[in-house]
Amino acid sequence: MNPTVTLPQLPLHEWEETKMTLHLILQIIGKVRLKMTPRKNHWWYITQYVSPMGITTSAIPYNNGLNSFEVILNIHKKRVEIQTSTGEEKLIYLEDGKSVAQFYKTFVAALKELGIEPNIVDKPFDLGIEKRFAEITEYRHFDWAYIGKFWKIMLWIDGVMNEFSGRFYGKTCPVQLYWHHLDLAVTRFLGKKGPALDPNARISDKDAYSHEVISFGFWAGDDKVKEPAFYSYTYPSPEGIDQEKLEPSTAAWVDSNGSPMAFLSFANLLKEEDPRAALLRFFESAYVAGATLAGWDMEELKAVDLEEL
Repeated sequence: MNPTVTLPQLPLHEWEETKMTLHLILQIIGKVRLKMTPRKNHWWYITQYVSPMGITTSAIPYNNGLNSFEVILNIHKKRVEIQTSTGEEKLIYLEDGKSVAQFYKTFVAALKELGIEPNIVDKPFDLGIEKRFAEITEYRHFDWAYIGKFWKIMLWIDGVMNEFSGRFYGKTCPVQLYWHHLDLAVTRFLGKKGPALDPNARISDKDAYSHEVISFGFWAGDDKVKEPAFYSYTYPSPEGIDQEKLEPSTAAWVDSNGSPMAFLSFANLLKEEDPRAALLRFFESAYVAGATLAGWDMEELKAVDLEEL
C-alpha cells in the first residue's frame, strides 16, 4: 500500500450493532433537515456532509429564516451538537448503553428549548424497523473506535470524490451522505430527462431519477452486502454495460435489482499499491462505460485543465 495512505479495516460483523445505532441517529437528524430545509433538486437538500468534526447537516433555517441552526455529530467529542446563529447550543453525549429512544427524546426536547419544532415522520426509513424512534431501545451501541474508523474512511473518500467531481463540467451534486441508506455519493447528470418511472414509484425515486445520471458511492455494508464497498451505476442502464472493462482488475459488474452495477470491495481497494489512484480509476472506468454506451458527449463534458485556460 502507498505509505501515504493508511486506511483502517472496517469489517461489518464487528460493528454491525453500532452501525445500526449510528444509522438511526443520522436518520433522526436527517429527517429534521428534510422537514426544515428549502427544497433543492434531486433531494440534495436532505443530505448530510463529512466534515473535520464528523458529520454535519450544514445550516438549516428556522424562525422564518431569521435564524439558522446546524446539527453536528462530533466524532472527536462523542456527542451531537446543535449550534444556532443566536449563539445558543445544546450538547447530547452518546455513551454506550444510551438507546436510540433516549437520544430521540433528548434531541427533540433540546430542539424545542431552542424554539425549533419540526413535525417529522418519527419512524425509520427503509430499515425494516416498524417501531417509532421513541420505542427503539434495542439499539444502544457506541463503539467509538469503529465509528471513528468509519468517519476517517469517509473523510478520505470525500476528498477522492471531490477530486473526481472536479473533472466534469456538467451538473454534479455535492459529495453528500444520504442518511436513508448511509451511503456517501456523488452523481453526474447529463441534463436529459430520463424515462418516466412507474406512477406508483416512490416520490424520492421520481425526483432522484428525473434525468439521466451516472452515480458513484460508498457504503459500509448492509444485510444484503456484508462488507464495505464502492459502487457505480448508470440510469437508465444501457444495454451491454456489464461487458465493459472496469479498473482496477478486482472490480466487477454485479446485479443490483435487475440492473448491472460496478462494484469494488473496500478490502480489495486496500490491497492496491496506490488506493487513491485505484479508486479514481474505478470511478473513471465506470463513468466511461456508462457515458459511452448512453451516448454522453464526454469531450464536451470534460473539465479543462487550468493550464489550458
